[in-house]
Amino acid sequence: MSWISVIASVGMAVGPPLVYADQAVSMIRKRDSTGFSRDVCAILLLANITRCFFWLGKHFETALLIQSVLMILAQLALLYICILHRPKISAEALGTSTRPISFWQWPSYAQYIEFLCGFIICQAIMFLIFGRSDLYINILGFLALGLESTLPIPQLISNYRQRSLYGFRLSTLLGWFGGDAFKTGYFFFQDSPFQFKICAIFQLSVDVAIVIQRLIYGNAPPMSVLIDETEDLEHALALSEET
Repeated sequence: MSWISVIASVGMAVGPPLVYADQAVSMIRKRDSTGFSRDVCAILLLANITRCFFWLGKHFETALLIQSVLMILAQLALLYICILHRPKISAEALGTSTRPISFWQWPSYAQYIEFLCGFIICQAIMFLIFGRSDLYINILGFLALGLESTLPIPQLISNYRQRSLYGFRLSTLLGWFGGDAFKTGYFFFQDSPFQFKICAIFQLSVDVAIVIQRLIYGNAPPMSVLIDETEDLEHALALSEET
């Protein structure tokens, strides 16, 4: 049983960040991040930063702390790729963001880093003030895990709007579903804090909804991508005629 526990802990620490490797490679190859919701990066970054502060107040499994650190690094890299290869039809490009201060739809990567640095500083100040309170630590745990449990929701909404899972890798979906199923079992097996158990069950239920979307919508290119490709083709034909 000790070997099983060690293998499970290693998988728990390394597996979730690796889920996004194929998604990153796909966006680099296509030079297009259409179909992948950048809000996924926001949720994972904010949730895992908060989870690190939760660990300072209530030491849970080391594997979960390592997972958070690796996930932060992975999402910073994925966010950079998303911005580098953002679709031409986007809120930043068109200037049509309806969010307050255009939250998480900023034009430069530096603005995201500045926000995250400010978020970490605020978390540190709050922890220094309230870190000895059990109530605050438990609330922090619920915020961290509750936020992470909403991870699939932006992708669920994006899929519904596009009526397609175009650009969202099947490997990422399977990684979410399989990883969250494994994670839920792991939390119960290791008797992790109850915040982990409740939020894992909710997250797994949203994964199931996205699997159903995949079966209903498929992964055909949405209209915005088809229009963009048509414009590029017409432009190429016009240039060839001129030459």
